[in-house]
Amino acid sequence: MAEIIIIGAGPAGASAALFLAKAGKETLVIDSNTSMTKRAWIENHYGVKDISGPDLLKIGREQAAKFGAKFIEEKVTVVDTNGGQTVKIKTESGRVYEASYVILATGALTDLAKQTGLELKEGIEPRIKTVIATDGAGRTSNPRIWAAGTAAGVSVHTIITAGDGARVAVELLSELNGERYVQHDVLK
Repeated sequence: MAEIIIIGAGPAGASAALFLAKAGKETLVIDSNTSMTKRAWIENHYGVKDISGPDLLKIGREQAAKFGAKFIEEKVTVVDTNGGQTVKIKTESGRVYEASYVILATGALTDLAKQTGLELKEGIEPRIKTVIATDGAGRTSNPRIWAAGTAAGVSVHTIITAGDGARVAVELLSELNGERYVQHDVLK
């Protein structure tokens, strides 16, 4: 059983995985390999001159994996909150994974959230009609399920969704640790 399962490995999901894994949390990322970032050319990402979406996704996964995040390519079909104690994730292949918490970082897709019974709301981005309702920290209407990135209503720009994934991870870490989580690396 992982501590945290992230569904989606686009900028929001991989960024959340990076923060969680670096903080020592057992992190599993399940991704269907359908990120809209795979089709992007990016010239407005702070700190990067220009990069293709596939390269950005690859680097993000490598960064999170460096700290122990595990990645599995599968399509999630069911998110079951199992009476509130844990969350069970079922995939198209029939595999079942279990975690204490889940972060939905599913981009423009909210079908899992709807199927799970999470509260949804109207999106404000062009072509994003529905998003997952969250509080200011990323919590959804289910205390075991958090949401980040475009699925949670933030702008589709990679720099913003990546930042939101990190923000939600920091909020979840703060809640788990019982104190504000801050982690900064320094030059040696």
